[in-house]
Amino acid sequence: MELPLVVGVDGSDGSILAVDWAVDEAARHGLPLRLVHGSLWERYEGALPSLSRRRPSEQVMAQHIVASAEERVRRIDPDAKVSAETVAAEAVSALLSEGDSAYALVTGSRGRGELQGALLGSVGLAVAARAYCPVIVVRGDRAGLTGTHRRILLGAGDPGTSGEAVRFAFREAEVRGCVLDVVRAWRFPARANAGKPAAVGEPAEHEAQASELVDTLVGDAMADHPGVRVNRVTVEGPARKVLVNRSAAADLVVVGARRRSGHFGLQLGRVSHTLLHHAACPVAVVPQRV
Repeated sequence: MELPLVVGVDGSDGSILAVDWAVDEAARHGLPLRLVHGSLWERYEGALPSLSRRRPSEQVMAQHIVASAEERVRRIDPDAKVSAETVAAEAVSALLSEGDSAYALVTGSRGRGELQGALLGSVGLAVAARAYCPVIVVRGDRAGLTGTHRRILLGAGDPGTSGEAVRFAFREAEVRGCVLDVVRAWRFPARANAGKPAAVGEPAEHEAQASELVDTLVGDAMADHPGVRVNRVTVEGPARKVLVNRSAAADLVVVGARRRSGHFGLQLGRVSHTLLHHAACPVAVVPQRV
């Protein structure tokens, strides 16, 4: 069965951007769209006797949100395969459950009712840190949102936790006809001072190790996607800063994430966390089971 691209909708401006972005993404991959709104009104309403034939305001709002999102999709792409549903669950729980049978989850950067000054809403952050499928948080400037840069940015992490992210990035670059920039940031340890031992090796050695790691990461994927143009880059500096800066010239930045089975807390590294708050384009967090 073809897995859908699932979009969390709540009627907010961030949700509308996510829907618009997801319509194009689904068309690129030939995927159906599933619009999901998490609402607890059904759970509470079912436990109380109804004294009126009028629908509760929460029900009306939930139905309006999903209907408006579905109408927007059909207006943008009349040929889109789209379905919409209100799920009787809190938003994060609803999306995590949907992620068990999704190609990817798509959310906005801020939801309805969240502080305008917040860099990233609580729902997007929690879903990106806990889902077992790829999560794409739609954020950034107009150029990044509309895909005019024609570049995908992949943050090259450790081989044991980046395999799925590499494959995801290559698929995105292939369907978009984009250049794939594979970037590995490296750091040269501080030289000896104040009685501390000297750093081992020279900067050239650390750069060579970073370059070798990139070659190892992308070798199989390049063979599977020979048409993708790959630009391998090694840069000295903090990975978080390097990737945020380079996201200004990308249409999507892809990073891997560890997922340990049976671990119920947030599983999100510092690099992913920073990108979700500061990247200038949509961010895809792709989990790898460890």
